[in-house]
Amino acid sequence: MAQNLYGPGVRMGNWNEDIYLEEELMKDFLEKRDKGQLLIQRNRRLKENLLRPMQLSVSEDGYVRCGDKVMLVNPAHAEVEAHLFLGGDLSLGATPDEIKAHLSDELEVPCGLSAAQTRIPVGRNTFTILRADGNATGQVLRYGQDFCLATTGGFEDKMANAKILIYHCGTNRGLAVSRHVFLSTYFGKEAEVAVHTHLDSHRVEKPSNHWMLVTGNPRKDLSAMLDLPKPPAEAPPALEQATDPGAQ
Repeated sequence: MAQNLYGPGVRMGNWNEDIYLEEELMKDFLEKRDKGQLLIQRNRRLKENLLRPMQLSVSEDGYVRCGDKVMLVNPAHAEVEAHLFLGGDLSLGATPDEIKAHLSDELEVPCGLSAAQTRIPVGRNTFTILRADGNATGQVLRYGQDFCLATTGGFEDKMANAKILIYHCGTNRGLAVSRHVFLSTYFGKEAEVAVHTHLDSHRVEKPSNHWMLVTGNPRKDLSAMLDLPKPPAEAPPALEQATDPGAQ
């Protein structure tokens, strides 16, 4: 009668190679962890940088200057089919490729753009205004002037927190947000941003082409000028009741 000649302590096959392979894998894992090179660590650093709170520049005179840190916001406006649109103020933000975001701890450019429902300035939606000709910062940005937006990642040129139109120099088309086209981005559901001029029947740009260069708020309890509460609407003057001289 055949008997089992092997006990539970007997090693079979390439057991020695398997042990060495497991040790090498563990050693490689610990080395990458100590250097912060694990994918989960690199992904966490990228996310922390993109969502890091930012301080916007404060405009006390209403002017926007080269070198200012601002948010680019499409102000909320009424829509016919509101349930099909992303409502509220939408801020322009850098959107990394989802696959590359898991493989790198830096924002790779070029990258996509989208518009998110937020007023909070963070790394991905805070931009620095740069002169197109590369000259020094501090100069007031004028209407019709070419300029660049860099990621960190009355009509007297007082553009701070006022509605403006932004046109692409190469195509002469306006920057627009498509609130009815949803994108599933690295940060969730957001609206598509494109270069297209939307005109109404009077050949005037629609609200989807309206943007605001949002600056910081001098009040420390609020991060952006958009957070300021709107003043209450003034009540119309009370109508004086006409008195009939013959009335008692």
